[in-house]
Formats: sequence, structure tokens, C-alpha cells
Amino acid sequence: MNTEKPFIPLSIAVLTVSDTRRIEDDKSGAVLVERLEAAGHRLADRGSQRDEVDVVITTGGTGFTGRDVTPEALEPLFEKRMDGFSAVFHRISFDKIGVSTIQSRATGGVIAATFVFVLPGSPGACRDGWDHILEAQLDYRHKPCNFVEIMPRLDEHLRRGGGGPA
Repeated sequence: MNTEKPFIPLSIAVLTVSDTRRIEDDKSGAVLVERLEAAGHRLADRGSQRDEVDVVITTGGTGFTGRDVTPEALEPLFEKRMDGFSAVFHRISFDKIGVSTIQSRATGGVIAATFVFVLPGSPGACRDGWDHILEAQLDYRHKPCNFVEIMPRLDEHLRRGGGGPA
């Protein structure tokens, strides 16, 4: 370790994903919080989520400033990109804010058989993303097709042993 360089404290969020733990009895999460704070970092947030997550929606970090890194953090994890989500989002956004939509890097994809949508941090963008895309696609009744009906098949490549043809 180079002790000549200054320590830079980070803001770190701890999320526990478990069917059996809540924050109140989450010993592992508590250990992480204790360790990161002892190391001089700040706890930004702490939460828990059950294992059964079908969809993750993030908001914020999609612009171009130095701190806008949500797409860079999540896109490398995408097993499949959803280019259509970004295209439709920008089409809807263009009708509302014109060419300013180019300042958003809204994206979507699939990670570990879970749909992930990355929305801008503005309330208007979140309304547009939900009202005009996600509400319908996350409703099994939506025709002619929707994400819900394909969810059971998102991990088919894993169940076939290697992803080749069956």
C-alpha cells in the first residue's frame, strides 16, 4: 500500500439479497457496514431485497457528467442488451423535450434472468419510461407481446448446459 497518497473515502451502498434476512438480522450486511466505516468510508445507503427479483429499475446517473456512471456500471453485466428500450425511450422523450433527449443514456438489458432498466434521474423521464414503456411491457395482459410472458424462458441457455442448440 502506498501511504504517500491520501486516503479517499468512498460513498458505499450495501444491499443484501436474501429470502431469509432483513436489515434487523442481517449479520453479513452489518459486518460490511462495520468494515467499510472502520476503513474510513461512508455508508451511503443500506437495504435488503428478497432473492425473487424479476425487474430492477434504476434512476439517475445516465447523463454525461463525470459522476454519471450507471450505464458503465450495469451494461458490462448485461447478458443481452435491449436496444429497443433506449430507442423507444428517446422517441417518447423527444416529443417532450426535443433534442435535449440526447443528453440521456437510458438503457436496458437482462442480467441473470432479470430485466434491468436504467432511467434518467428526472421525475419526468421516470414518468415517461414507466407510463409509455414499462407499464405495458410489465403487464401480462398487454398484447401482442410483453416481458412477463417471456420471463420463465430468460435463463433457457443456462438450463441447456452451455447455450448451444437443444
